[in-house]
Amino acid sequence: MPMGKFRRGDQTRDCSLKFPLDILWLPKSAIMKPVGQDISHSEYILVVGISKPKLAALFLSVMIISLFFTFHVLYDRAVFSMQVTPTISEGSGEYSMGNRRTVLADDNSIVINHPIVVPNRVHFPKTGRRLPQALIIGAKKCGTRALLEMLNLHPEIQKANEEVHFFDRDENYVKGLEWYRKKMPHSFNGQITIEKSPSYFITPEVPERVRAMNASVKLLLIVREPVTRAISDYTQLRSHSATATLPQQQGTTSGGVAPSSQVYRNFEELALLPNGSVNESYRPLAISMYHLHLHRWLEVFPREQMMIVNGDQLIDEPLSQLTRIETFLGIQHRITSHNFFYNATKGFFCLRNESNDKCLRESKGRKHPHVDPAVISKLRHFFADHNQKFYELIGEDLGWPED
Repeated sequence: MPMGKFRRGDQTRDCSLKFPLDILWLPKSAIMKPVGQDISHSEYILVVGISKPKLAALFLSVMIISLFFTFHVLYDRAVFSMQVTPTISEGSGEYSMGNRRTVLADDNSIVINHPIVVPNRVHFPKTGRRLPQALIIGAKKCGTRALLEMLNLHPEIQKANEEVHFFDRDENYVKGLEWYRKKMPHSFNGQITIEKSPSYFITPEVPERVRAMNASVKLLLIVREPVTRAISDYTQLRSHSATATLPQQQGTTSGGVAPSSQVYRNFEELALLPNGSVNESYRPLAISMYHLHLHRWLEVFPREQMMIVNGDQLIDEPLSQLTRIETFLGIQHRITSHNFFYNATKGFFCLRNESNDKCLRESKGRKHPHVDPAVISKLRHFFADHNQKFYELIGEDLGWPED
C-alpha cells in the first residue's frame, strides 16, 4: 500500500500518514455487532488522533479558547438584545427595553426613565469600579448604615462596604480619585454606586471636594430628632471611650474638663455647663445643629440634588422612606414590604433578600442611658430655633418636639 498498510485478517486497518496524525479504521462490528459476522468497507469507523503530546495540548488549548470566545459572543448578544428589543404595551404609550421603563413623548421621541438592570452581585467582565453617583453624607447616629444596607436590597445599587473617608481626611484625599475609585465595588453600566461616610456632613472642606469629583452627584442626608441623636452619639462615644469635644477644641471642654475624664460623666453633666446653660461646644449637640452644616452644602449644590431622609421614620416605616429615595435616584421601585421583617428583640426591622435574612450588627441599636426628663425638655427648647432654621432650608417641617 503506498500510504500505509492493510491486512485483510486484522481487526484494525492502519492508515497512518507521515504527518503527526494517527488515522485508524476501527471495525464497527467490534463495537456494535458480534464478532465473526461479515463486514464491509462501509462498516468501518474513522478515528483521527494526534501522536505528539505538545501538539495535542496546543490543539486542546485552541479548542478551549474558541469555546470561551463563543460563550462571550452569545452573552454579549443576549445583553444587547435586552437593551434594544422593545416590548410595547398596546395603547399605553409606554414600552420596555430590557428592564428599562420607557415613555413615548408627545413628539414620538423616546424618553428612558430607568437604566437597564442586569442581575448584580455577579462579577462579569462587563463590570468595573466606578466613582459613586450617590453619597450618604450623614448625619452621624441617624441610621446611615441601616440606610445603606436597605438601599443595597435594590438590584440597581452597589454599595461600598466600608466608610472610605476620602473627602474628609486629608491623608486619604491626597491619594487621588484613582485610589478612591479602587475602593468602590464592581458594578454594571446603569447601576448606581453609593458610598457613605457620616462625617462628610460636618467637615467644612467636603462639599467643594465632592463637587470637584462629580458635580451632578445625588446626596442623601439622613437626620433624626436632634436630642435623641445627641444621646445616641454620647452612648457610642462612651462605649468607645472616645473624646466628646469638637476637633478644634480637643484638649479640654468649655468647662475645663479633660476629654479623658468625660467617659466617666453622664450626659447631663456634659450637655449643660455648670451655670445651667447648654454646652453648645459639646460635640454631640453641635452635630445636631443641622442648619449650620447644611448651609455649606447648599452653597455648593442645588437643593434638588439633595434629599433629606427622616431617620425616625426609617426606623418605624422603612418602606415609605425607601420609596421616596428610589424616586429621587431615578430607579425602579423594586424594594417592597417583603424585604423587611420586624425583630422584636432588637426593636427595629431586619432585611430580607432573595438569598438570606440580615440584621444589623449588635453594636447598632444600643440601649440609651436614662437622661433626666428636665434636661431633655431644656435641650429640646434650645433646639427649637435651630430646627426652625433647618426646616426653612429644606422646605419641610419635620415636626420635632420643642419641649
